Amino acid sequence: MDLVLRSIFVFFLVLVVTRVVGRRELGALEPFDLILLVVIGDLVQQGVTQSDQSLTGMTTVIVTITLLTIATAWVSYRVRRLAPIINGEPLVLIAEGRVIERNMRRQRLSLEEVAAEARLSQIGSLDDVRYAVLETNGHISFVTKQG
Repeated sequence: MDLVLRSIFVFFLVLVVTRVVGRRELGALEPFDLILLVVIGDLVQQGVTQSDQSLTGMTTVIVTITLLTIATAWVSYRVRRLAPIINGEPLVLIAEGRVIERNMRRQRLSLEEVAAEARLSQIGSLDDVRYAVLETNGHISFVTKQG
């Protein structure tokens, strides 16, 4: 039972941490961030299983986390009010060609970063952007003024 309770705690801790860190940071991992993520994963595993190296312990943890993942997906589907909390919501960064500074600050994004993403989407200038939306996966979607 201890493994189940530890798994539940870690599951919700990871959910909260990913919301606090922000989707942009998680969507664009640098090599250091990737290594840090692997280290955190190892620390989480040690915290959940402690010294239990058994197949039963591993199975209990995997089943618990899988059931929690399925349950949160089901809850976010059935209870629409909780979906933004669990999954996040797309965030408009540019609307009708105007930058929404408040949303940029909330996600710790600079105009230069958005411009770089626009260039990666074959958009030469932010002046050509009608809408820019930070999606829940950390990528930025653009709608141009011609499109």
